[in-house]
Amino acid sequence: MVLAFGLALSALLSVPGASRAAKQNKGPSAVITVDTSTPSKPYSRLIFGGLIEHFGRQVYGGIFEPGCPLSDKKGFRKDVIAAMKELRVSVVRWPGGCFASGYHWKNGVGKDRKPVADRVWGDTDPNTFGTDEFIEWCRLVGTEPYICVNAGSGTPEEMKQWLEYCNATEGKYAEMRKANGHDKPFGVKYWSIGNENYGFWETGRYSPRTWGAMVGKCADLMLATDPHIKLVGPVWRPKQEWYGPVLEAAEGDLDYLGVHQYWIRTDKPTPYNKCIGYPERSFLSILDILDKTGGRGKVKLAFDEWNLRGWHHPGFPRKHVLKPDDKKGAEHMAARKLNALARTYTMFDAIFNACFLNSCLRHCQDVGMANMAPLVNTRGPLYVHPKGIVRRASFHTLAMYANDLEGRVAPLRMEQPGMDRRGAAKVDAIATVDEKRKRWAIALVNRDPSVEVDCTVKLGNRLLDGEFPAKVLTGDSPEAFNSVEQPERVVPKSKTLTFKQGVVSLPPHSLTIVRIK
Repeated sequence: MVLAFGLALSALLSVPGASRAAKQNKGPSAVITVDTSTPSKPYSRLIFGGLIEHFGRQVYGGIFEPGCPLSDKKGFRKDVIAAMKELRVSVVRWPGGCFASGYHWKNGVGKDRKPVADRVWGDTDPNTFGTDEFIEWCRLVGTEPYICVNAGSGTPEEMKQWLEYCNATEGKYAEMRKANGHDKPFGVKYWSIGNENYGFWETGRYSPRTWGAMVGKCADLMLATDPHIKLVGPVWRPKQEWYGPVLEAAEGDLDYLGVHQYWIRTDKPTPYNKCIGYPERSFLSILDILDKTGGRGKVKLAFDEWNLRGWHHPGFPRKHVLKPDDKKGAEHMAARKLNALARTYTMFDAIFNACFLNSCLRHCQDVGMANMAPLVNTRGPLYVHPKGIVRRASFHTLAMYANDLEGRVAPLRMEQPGMDRRGAAKVDAIATVDEKRKRWAIALVNRDPSVEVDCTVKLGNRLLDGEFPAKVLTGDSPEAFNSVEQPERVVPKSKTLTFKQGVVSLPPHSLTIVRIK
């Protein structure tokens, strides 16, 4: 079964001509011209966010593992916290995901906590990691907590009470928090009203009109409790009919529209040349819907679940709690281990993630948040096991973007041929600059899996010429991946790049961030 899955993944990533011999050839050149005369735009660092859900080993055995030698006294994995700091994760969404639509927060606070069977994913949650633990973990990581409330089996009143527990200074639920050892309010700023309650797979499905009314009612209750919070209203990304009712019912109360996207399925091969251009096409289609529904400029987009790969979870959705004698259900649960196959997560993921973040930056006026789903295990950039962690190739992409860019985006023009008639251009680029316009950081992505590309870079009317410090992420092949046995097969390297009359050669399947003063 594992072998068959691996072969299917190879088909997913199959790239004609991606041989070592082909790497000796060079593709057509690209010309990147950075516009230095037009004012740059600030972007939100919330695009460097993530999600942690009660699924598989994301929480238990991931960020939280009491008794593990690598955990602190309270059970938080210290190596995971250090890795999250390395990513400079800005905001983390919890407890889901689909799990949130069946989660009742009161089960996860206080001393008398009891395990609860979760119908959605088939696990039994011990509730030893709840709201208090999540907030404490976020503080240790240095990230903003973002709570997704239960709009499936829960009620607007339950959402309001959860908000009071977290943020109120007085009242029944503030006293409950104080009794649990937290005198000061948590001050949780970001809240999502439900998850994917537009879908047939979700606990508590709505129609567009009834969902709009639900979002409006919840927004009123929550903002009356704390007017300083930021609210996210989920919409079904490709379906225009979901946008209008939510925007109308919320009447300006929403700060973000939440959209989710996973671009490929594990059982459906997708041509590489087509897939690598998906992020930009997705952004443009959503912005078109916002234009048509009048929402553009009124709310920001929150890609609060995104990943190249959908999670492997056969048997979903479930309609009842998994019984002990359900053999088929047990097989489905066991099959989730395929999410951990190291060879799944190659340079393809790393380059795709760079393209996604480029699109976020390119459309920074409209995009306010993005959450890699998940951060840990399953399809996440960090693989956590009992003896340590593995930074998957995609981890390094996220770390480079979070650490090596400047704080504003400058417009640029790209001139180049495409990979083919359906595919994306070979080079994707984004230029960033500091507020004083003295420091520049330009991200150059060679999306071609097999050939080097000569790239000409112009900063205004000036061709870059000379040596510049850079960081380069690439692999010894397009299928290169990191594993427990080889944790550093794919790592970024600091280099000095030489530009000759503006031209630099980009390795196949690579991300380069060059810094210019």
